[in-house]
Amino acid sequence: QLQLVESGGGLVQPGGSLRLSCTASGFTLDYYVIGWFRQAPGKEREGVSCISSSGGSTNYADSVKGRFTISRDNAKNTVYLQMNSLKPEDTAVYYCAAGYRCSAAHRPYDYDYWGQGTQVTVSS
Repeated sequence: QLQLVESGGGLVQPGGSLRLSCTASGFTLDYYVIGWFRQAPGKEREGVSCISSSGGSTNYADSVKGRFTISRDNAKNTVYLQMNSLKPEDTAVYYCAAGYRCSAAHRPYDYDYWGQGTQVTVSS
């Protein structure tokens, strides 16, 4: 069974940091673009960042540039999203997805496999 699992979410104060992880079971992430998306209550799903299969190319939403960093360790079959300087508006459920295109448009339909999400809450 092909599955993506996110972890690392939680409650953090504004200005704090979290590192999200996305691991795969049933398949290897080596050949896939991996994207991170988020969805806040009452809002549409938003693309946050993506990374090419080799890790040599990345894209970020303007809202997170300079604060978030995506990386991957194919040996561990894991992709990370390091989130620094978190703001209350970063509060959302964060999803990772595996697909074939990493673009600045962050289109959900470029991704075939999705995780169940992990909650990130930024609040004092």
